[in-house]
Amino acid sequence: MLRLLSDKARIRILRLLADEDLSVADLQEILGMGQSRISMQLSQLKQAGLVEMRRSGQKSIYRMTVPPGAQAIIEDVLAQSAAELPESGHDDEGLRLVLSRRKDTLRGYFDELAGRFGRSYVPGRSWKALAEMLLRLMPPLVIADLGAGEGTLALMLAQRAERVIAVDSSGKMVEYGAGLAERNGITNLEYRQGDMEDLPIASGEVDLVLMHQALHHALHPGQALAEAWRVLRPGGRIVLLDLLRHDVEAARELYADVWLGFSQAELIVWLRQAGFERADISVVDRAAEPPHFETLMALAEKPLS
Repeated sequence: MLRLLSDKARIRILRLLADEDLSVADLQEILGMGQSRISMQLSQLKQAGLVEMRRSGQKSIYRMTVPPGAQAIIEDVLAQSAAELPESGHDDEGLRLVLSRRKDTLRGYFDELAGRFGRSYVPGRSWKALAEMLLRLMPPLVIADLGAGEGTLALMLAQRAERVIAVDSSGKMVEYGAGLAERNGITNLEYRQGDMEDLPIASGEVDLVLMHQALHHALHPGQALAEAWRVLRPGGRIVLLDLLRHDVEAARELYADVWLGFSQAELIVWLRQAGFERADISVVDRAAEPPHFETLMALAEKPLS
């Protein structure tokens, strides 16, 4: 091992591999050496247990390894070589350029992907995984899920929430959702049957109200938002997801929609009339398929006093 460490070319290679995993092509670019010479040096270092190789696609990627008992010797040699080798500054700069180009390549890939999240398959990336991550960032709150339906969202929220109150007007939905929670051992999710305009929730009982594609089923949306304000604690928030106004009349029969979505102005006015402050609303999604339904998201707060 000491004989191998006496060669300047091998020391230069080890210095680079101690900082970063590199291919032969990377080392060629940095060191300005031929491929055969670098491959020969890597082979000798690998036999001595100073380098290991792994495959990445068509490339062989190398990294430095330290044989048992040799840590102090190798660290000392590499530390001294940084000052003694005139090429060390050139090598360090070359490594920075190679790593910078890697970042540029990665950035270029994501630039191409921009605007296509959810439309192109990427292994390990999904809206569910993203939702799970965001849920774990949420502080434990008492949450009212209004128009909860079968409870898909309520079950996800219960993983992190202090308590979830799921409200739905359908007795069968309440029965199904409560049974699902019981079968899965979810003890902090409570189903209550009731109407959005007359909620079975005490005043100031919750920290957060969620209305996910529910408000367009209310006969009087303004009254439903007033009820949401009532059940919130001071400083609590409402998050509302619903459809932007559309003209698909068939939705009334297909989905029992009372309202064909809402305009942003309508929601802002109703939220303010209910007593909410700092209302913010925007279009957050547009369906790719006709009739291209668009989704509005509105957020607002109940004043502290």
